[in-house]
Amino acid sequence: MRCKGRVFRDTGQGAKIMVVLISLVIIFKKQLTNLVNKIFSKITSQSNSI
Repeated sequence: MRCKGRVFRDTGQGAKIMVVLISLVIIFKKQLTNLVNKIFSKITSQSNSI
């Protein structure tokens, strides 16, 4: 039984999208880590000044 309003019509398409998203995270892991660290350090420094 299929639902007409589903975004992923079959599991193969959903699996492909998940593989692409996971590989993008793996490729850009270092950049993402640096970005998150910069954001948290900025939040910490600005919260000390309040």
